[in-house]
Amino acid sequence: MTDLTQKKPEGFALYSRFAFAGAVCCSATHGAFTPVDVVKTRIQLDPATYNGGMIGGFRQVIQKEGAGALLTGAGPTFTGYFMQGAFKFGGYEFFKQQSINILGLEKARQNRTAVYSLSAATAEFFASIALCPLEATRIRLVSQPSFENGLISGFRKILKHEGVGAFYSGFGPILLKQVPYTVTKFVAFEKIVEAFFARFDKSQLSAGAQTGVNLGSGLLAGFAAAIVSQPADTMLSKINKTKGLPGESTVSRLIKIAGELGLRGSFAGLPTRLLMIGGLTAGQFAIYGDIKKALGATNGVEISK
Repeated sequence: MTDLTQKKPEGFALYSRFAFAGAVCCSATHGAFTPVDVVKTRIQLDPATYNGGMIGGFRQVIQKEGAGALLTGAGPTFTGYFMQGAFKFGGYEFFKQQSINILGLEKARQNRTAVYSLSAATAEFFASIALCPLEATRIRLVSQPSFENGLISGFRKILKHEGVGAFYSGFGPILLKQVPYTVTKFVAFEKIVEAFFARFDKSQLSAGAQTGVNLGSGLLAGFAAAIVSQPADTMLSKINKTKGLPGESTVSRLIKIAGELGLRGSFAGLPTRLLMIGGLTAGQFAIYGDIKKALGATNGVEISK
């Protein structure tokens, strides 16, 4: 008799599936939210002009530049977050497993918040290296509509006139934004899901219900992550808007920008970003979970009690 039991993927085959699922969920959601991101970035960079909130910002962009302007930066957004998502989700699963291997399952379970945090932070460090050049290009395209008209031409122009270093002038802010954001996102998601399944038997839920749990948990995790990372997100937009003065270091630019913004300015555009990050994080975890199931990559180690 033929054994119909299909062996679940392991090793590289497993983590490559995690990475692919992460790449798709991040690129799809960030790409879909490009119009919101355009408005959010404009509010951060020019709050005096774009002072009518999210709806008013949409109207202003359309009136001044046409509806097509809302898709500015879609190319680098999709490409950058495809790579970032692969490193972030694939890396999170990988480093979580390595932590379990080092600590042992029971100790990892007892210290699971630390395991989640360290795994997410490490994964995001590598993900940010991949994302940074594309994010710098996106912000330049959005903040300066006449700069260039697409990913390749914008990327080439920055490389030619400012060098490779210009792509990483925002690496400090992107780490300050992305690491707390990613740690908060994964820890909050894991804890919310854990609390839900402490009350309901996961094995008794339909596929649709499990997707709904991922959506709801992702939404709440996204709200928390957006608030934590908002000041660094504003600074990232500012530092990538223009190149620095001759001899001006990234650190001195960050100090100057922080002083100019103040606490209130650091949270400019937060309502728009709450909508954006909450929605895309909910979508990410829902899509990620569904793609993992479709690819048979359901044998990641769970350390929740």
